[in-house]
Amino acid sequence: MGSQSRGRQSIWTLFALGCLFLLGGCSQNDPRRSVTLWHQMVPRDRVMLDKLVEEFEAAHPEIDVRTLYKETEELRSGFQTAALAGIGPELVYGPSDVLGTFHAMGIVGDMSPWVNSEEAGEFVEGALTYLPDPNDSEHRMLLQVPDRFGNHLALVYNRKFIAEPPATTAEMVDLAVANTLDTDRDGRQDRYGLVWNFVEPFFAIPFLTGYGAWVFDESGQPVPALDSPESVSAYQFILSLQQEHGVVPRNCDYETADSLFKSGKAAMIINGDWSWTDYLETEGIDAAIAPLPVVSATGKPMAPMISPKGYSLNALVSPQAAEDAMQFVQFMTSAESQRKFMELVRILPSRKKLLDDPLIREDPTLAASKEQFDRGRIMPVDIEMRAVWDAMRPPYQTLLGGNTTPAAAARQMQQNALHSIEIIQQESAGTAFLWLWQLAGLAICGSLVFWQRESLLGLLPDMRRQPFAYLLIAPALIVMFATVVFPFFYNVLLSLSNMSLHNFQEWSIVGLRNYLDVFTEAKFFGVLLKTLVWTVVNVVFHVGIGVALAIALNGPIRGKPLYRVLLIIPWAVPAYITALTWRSMFHYDYGAVNLLLGEFLGIPPLNWLGEPGLAFTACIVANVWLGYPFMMVIALGGLQGIPQELYEAARIDGANRWQQFRNVTLPLLKPVLAPAVVLGGIWTFNNLNVIWLVSNGGEPADQTHILVSYVYKAVFSFYRYGYGAALSMVIFVLLLAVSLYSLHRTRATESVYT
Repeated sequence: MGSQSRGRQSIWTLFALGCLFLLGGCSQNDPRRSVTLWHQMVPRDRVMLDKLVEEFEAAHPEIDVRTLYKETEELRSGFQTAALAGIGPELVYGPSDVLGTFHAMGIVGDMSPWVNSEEAGEFVEGALTYLPDPNDSEHRMLLQVPDRFGNHLALVYNRKFIAEPPATTAEMVDLAVANTLDTDRDGRQDRYGLVWNFVEPFFAIPFLTGYGAWVFDESGQPVPALDSPESVSAYQFILSLQQEHGVVPRNCDYETADSLFKSGKAAMIINGDWSWTDYLETEGIDAAIAPLPVVSATGKPMAPMISPKGYSLNALVSPQAAEDAMQFVQFMTSAESQRKFMELVRILPSRKKLLDDPLIREDPTLAASKEQFDRGRIMPVDIEMRAVWDAMRPPYQTLLGGNTTPAAAARQMQQNALHSIEIIQQESAGTAFLWLWQLAGLAICGSLVFWQRESLLGLLPDMRRQPFAYLLIAPALIVMFATVVFPFFYNVLLSLSNMSLHNFQEWSIVGLRNYLDVFTEAKFFGVLLKTLVWTVVNVVFHVGIGVALAIALNGPIRGKPLYRVLLIIPWAVPAYITALTWRSMFHYDYGAVNLLLGEFLGIPPLNWLGEPGLAFTACIVANVWLGYPFMMVIALGGLQGIPQELYEAARIDGANRWQQFRNVTLPLLKPVLAPAVVLGGIWTFNNLNVIWLVSNGGEPADQTHILVSYVYKAVFSFYRYGYGAALSMVIFVLLLAVSLYSLHRTRATESVYT
């Protein structure tokens, strides 16, 4: 007994010494104070960023600046999550359009103590972003100090095809028509006159402003004004470019437009300042930048939205960290730093005196950018702007697909915007019966403990007998608790809360209100039905193709190892690469699918990505390609475990191949396939990647969503965190019930030979 005790003591002593060693190694902190910056700068910008960081650290040796690049949505969602946990970077860098959301959540701090009125006067009007202080009606918080203006659209043209840029839309149409050519007369255009991200409403804004429309009314409040005669005229003109003049390709998304212009297959492109340097440096084209033309029908210039880009301060940082971060911001937004960026990447600076710099007048790109900037309108930062974008997108894409009229599309946009704003602004008070929910939670926990009382009572003695074994599995248990158990119960708690945009940090329990919203939501049952169709069709094809190929590979065929490798490739290639490849293959003009259908079957091109039914079918085809190898491998393993004597006995009894398959193969494959089918159904039901990437986020008009993508949009577009958590719990319960029923019905866990 004493030796066992000493053994256990030695084990725990070694464990404690190991922990002390690790803690001691981690305790050697850098004496410098750190400032972390999350940014969205492109590679060329990062070169100058790194140089300026080195200069700042040389002048401030006590501060260590750490930069981390993140994609747009990753930065936004990551910063929200980090701020919710009370951590995150001291600074974030990006465009100003998200500041209204961050402000409503209370996660960006006031920078005005470091920028007095004299310093603020050195910036261009509209550069500094101010919003009302929720705690002081007379004070406006400074939420961003910019180092540039960006995100504004302009016209880029290839001087090999167009000598001078168009001054009016009539000239633009004439040039586009003259440069839309089918040189080999095969019915497909070899060059288009004009391309841009045709399916994204942001790129339609210059047309709206050119016709005198705007997203909000003139009251000064964020009230949508999407259903106006001016808007209808703008949409009619956009539609005519494709349907009447034929100068814009179908399904012309960002990647298509960008690729066509870079390859010399488009004479003009409308794109933002982030892309101009690439076009100017692309070999084989002679690109130049020009302001967007004046609308011939109104005499008004096409005015894109312009947005300052700059630095915002985390509201949750300590006073010392805020002081260090603002020293870095002041250095990065100084006239000297902005001019260095201007020289390298041709940005449009945010300081007044730099707009008169000779470099802007002498550089054609900067001169055109400045002229376009003077015509532009500042993008609103109100939280309602996110609702407007989501409201515009479905009707706009329906219009471009030829399934509605401009007037009906504008009317639907207005209705959608008002409804979306109501959802975003919705606030729910906490329940008065919080004690009842707390009691219910305690009762559930107590019931679980009582249910597992025998196991728990036997756990402690077993830990004393085998401490080393429990020590070995402790890391795995900790990881499982941190990544599975805790998130699950936290999600259950959120599903009972009012967590949303306005209750981001101080949410409270509202009971089953979110579940009631889920089941009374008009779209829920339609999306659920579509999800069931998506799952059943995919799993049927996965199993059918997989089993058929497994039977073929299990037979006496030559080159079996080669076929196995080739057939497993769809499973081996990353899903996002496969999904994007299939999306390009379904393109109307240049996709391999339409080319093959036309070449071998004489079928005219199908608008795979522009029609809801065809887009959903395209997603299914891509997912079938991705999923059949898994079922093939599972079935092949099961086939190789079936004794050949059973087939010999069946042949002696006179059974044909079909009878052998039905009475021998299928029953013996059932224990292998049934769990795989359940697992495949769960994966398919929750497969966000294929739907999101092939359909580009539910396009067209949000008609290809399944439940998991619907949850994603509800959470990240409308900030309905409690609703999203409730919907995810509904999905969990559905999948759990179907899985348990399927396994019980098929008796998959029973022995094969019983």
